[in-house]
Amino acid sequence: MNNNGNKRAPTTATQRLKQDYLRIKKDPVPYICAEPLPSNILECDIGAGCVPDYHWNFHLSGDIISGFISGGYYHGKLIFPREFPFKPPSIYMITPNGRFKCNTRLCLSITDFHPDTWNPAWSVSTILTGLLSFMVEKGPTLGSIETSDYTKRQLSAQSLAFNLKDKVFCELFPDVVDEMKQKQKAQEELSVRTQPLPLPDVVPDGDPQHAHYGLPAINGGPVPLGAANPAPGLQQANRNHGLLGGALANLFVIVGFAAFAYTVKYVLRSIAQE
Repeated sequence: MNNNGNKRAPTTATQRLKQDYLRIKKDPVPYICAEPLPSNILECDIGAGCVPDYHWNFHLSGDIISGFISGGYYHGKLIFPREFPFKPPSIYMITPNGRFKCNTRLCLSITDFHPDTWNPAWSVSTILTGLLSFMVEKGPTLGSIETSDYTKRQLSAQSLAFNLKDKVFCELFPDVVDEMKQKQKAQEELSVRTQPLPLPDVVPDGDPQHAHYGLPAINGGPVPLGAANPAPGLQQANRNHGLLGGALANLFVIVGFAAFAYTVKYVLRSIAQE
């Protein structure tokens, strides 16, 4: 009896995916990286209980169009049927991205939602390049969501920490993980350097609890005990001093005006006598 009878001969899908994988490694696509799961690699042994599909993981990264994916890393997965390349794959996004729902089968012209538009000549690189173009568009489709640019930028920054917690991502993309850790460290250092200085606490005028009379208590510094709670007698003396100063000023103005008037009258009288 043939011992190889329990093993399935390489299928068209297996051969094709092998070619696509070698092509990606030889000629990488910008902003895109893809790896098959080690537990479900290209050749499946049916006798060993392999699942009937081929699972690949991918990530999109880099600075792409208007900063939508600027600095972000977006993890997803491709599930190829055994009829590949004659039938299209399913596509799922795993990292929150603001464009597509997570862990939801996406309805795109390159997925199994539209077998009528599928082209068997399309490779894994073609599929992921097409997904990248859909990522930066805003057209609605099944599985898409609408978010603001601000939300997308937030998710872009948060994608580093999110993916670093994903065991599968870290196992499949170790080089990217090192890059992400360095980038995350740089972000943390920048955040520390750009923290705003504390603003002074402005004390309201006449606040008896602070008694700074409108002057700021810089950095919340302690107010001297004597200044914070002046004696009632000192407050009254200061108030009387202010009233007296105002009265004297008014008196000087009146006297000066009278002297000026008298001088003018004297000059006019002297001219008339001449």
